[in-house]
Amino acid sequence: MKNTVNVKEVSTGSLHNRRSFLKLSGLAVAGTGLIIAGCSSDDDGGRIKDENQLPGVRNGVFDLGGGDIGILTYAYALEQLEADFYDKVVNSNTFGSTFNADERAVLEDLYYHEVIHREFFKAAISSLVSPERVLPGLDFSYSGVNFGNRESVLGTAMALEDTGVSAYNGAGMYISEASYLLIAGKIVSVEARHASAIRSILNPGTADFAGDDIINDDGLEVAQKPSEIVTKVSGLDFIQTPFTAKYLP
Repeated sequence: MKNTVNVKEVSTGSLHNRRSFLKLSGLAVAGTGLIIAGCSSDDDGGRIKDENQLPGVRNGVFDLGGGDIGILTYAYALEQLEADFYDKVVNSNTFGSTFNADERAVLEDLYYHEVIHREFFKAAISSLVSPERVLPGLDFSYSGVNFGNRESVLGTAMALEDTGVSAYNGAGMYISEASYLLIAGKIVSVEARHASAIRSILNPGTADFAGDDIINDDGLEVAQKPSEIVTKVSGLDFIQTPFTAKYLP
């Protein structure tokens, strides 16, 4: 018997059920660290094809690098941004008055997920390169975001989650190591759930969780290559620490 999905039922599901789904997906990703932790930079898998493209400071500015480790570092930068943003959201002194209980629960889960992702990439990269080649903690500013305004916070969250999904989708084709690709696939599935949850909070009871602005004519999620995402994120002016991405496609 063919399985079918009722879009209306999905889009009108309770935030409580969506939160449970988010919790399970977060636990699944938390275990993926074991895959990369066992890898070393000496393994044959294309992780370090060109020593000159390793992440590191060049002309006084940190460059994300190229190859698989460059992609991992790129993902780490994005996860730092998302984790920091949700940290500001859930620790705002207006959090309790801006969002209802179900919304707070979802946003808190997203925060915990992004922290898991951030720490995972930090540990993974640290196991592959020397400390000076690990992207340092970035500084952020959100002057254009009103953390006491529901629409401002959720609109920013939607932009970040949608960007994150298209970033992972676009980076996948440039990853040569199968275990890294597997992990990226797991994480992007969680990020897609994040995007869906935020869109459902903003526009409940609609099909906006899979809107035409994030799904292309072939029914696939939008994918953007790293250079496009770096330009897009730079335009938000949230990341205050200068960095370059000379070797990313």
